[in-house]
Amino acid sequence: MSLDAGLRRRGFLAGALGVGATAALTACTSNEAAAPSGGGVGASGGNAAAPGRPVTIGFSAPAADHGWVAAIAKNAQAQAAQYPDVTFEAVNPTNDITQQIAAVQTLINKKVDALVILPNDGSQLTSVGRDAMRAGIPVINLDRVFDSALAYRTWIGGDNYGMGVSAGTYIGTRLKAAGVANPVIGEIAGIDNLPLTQARSKGFTDALADFGFTVGPRQAADFTAQGGQRVAANLLQAAPKLDALWNHDDDQGIGVLAAIAQAGRGEFFMVGSAGSTNAMQAIQADNTVLKATVTYSPSMASSAVALARLVAQRRGMGDLVEKEVPASITLASATVTKDNVVDYLPLGFAS
Repeated sequence: MSLDAGLRRRGFLAGALGVGATAALTACTSNEAAAPSGGGVGASGGNAAAPGRPVTIGFSAPAADHGWVAAIAKNAQAQAAQYPDVTFEAVNPTNDITQQIAAVQTLINKKVDALVILPNDGSQLTSVGRDAMRAGIPVINLDRVFDSALAYRTWIGGDNYGMGVSAGTYIGTRLKAAGVANPVIGEIAGIDNLPLTQARSKGFTDALADFGFTVGPRQAADFTAQGGQRVAANLLQAAPKLDALWNHDDDQGIGVLAAIAQAGRGEFFMVGSAGSTNAMQAIQADNTVLKATVTYSPSMASSAVALARLVAQRRGMGDLVEKEVPASITLASATVTKDNVVDYLPLGFAS
């Protein structure tokens, strides 16, 4: 199997619904406009970008202490600004659970038409999500999922397991094509006690197993550049030879690449994660060991706002036969390489 063929096993980024790529949602239609056309097939209707009933969308997210989180808030606000029928009301970002709950409660008390919430912790904010739903306010749960489906109308988020599969597929395909029989494949994870990290690692392990490969040296960092540099230095010291390395986060990857440069290592190639602008620029320049990154695009926030608007206006998605916006949308994790990086750079975020 060629490298290109291996990469095609993964779909395109569904997050392209976001800023700069809203075409997939501009074909949406109101529920009232969709009519059956016979034989059980529904007809899609008009353009959801056309102004509808004025709605207010409340928004809450953690503090922007990470490039990806900062891009979440920026993308959500920019998407809302595209709609003349949307008033966007964002509460102050915070990493304090109690403060986020209180902030969302103020939005509920103001009786906004819909809420988009990226919780600091899905479990601990489940109760306020249920409060909103009981009050008749539909909640778009962004990425970190609440414990109960009663706490949200629609969930939209990234595919952590799929990230691991994309990274493992790229690495396995490339090593097979190079004729490497028993590769040493390293992994620098995020925070190990987080379910998202566990899902990413599981996908990576499963994908490599398809090629008869296993994960070699593995250490967990903390999703920061400082942690990435520290952990990468330790891993490189313990592993005198590597064939490939997967790093779970492009913000963290700044430190990982610094440690690799400091160690003078270059016998292996590296895959990143998330799709930051600086990572994609490095891939485009092709002057480091970083040869690919797998996406977890913050454009999901743009899509969340677009979905909140449709739900609040009781409109559906025109390319679907069903009259309602789906209850769950999982974005695909695309593999970005030098060959396609220009297509994904507009969706990048600053680390």
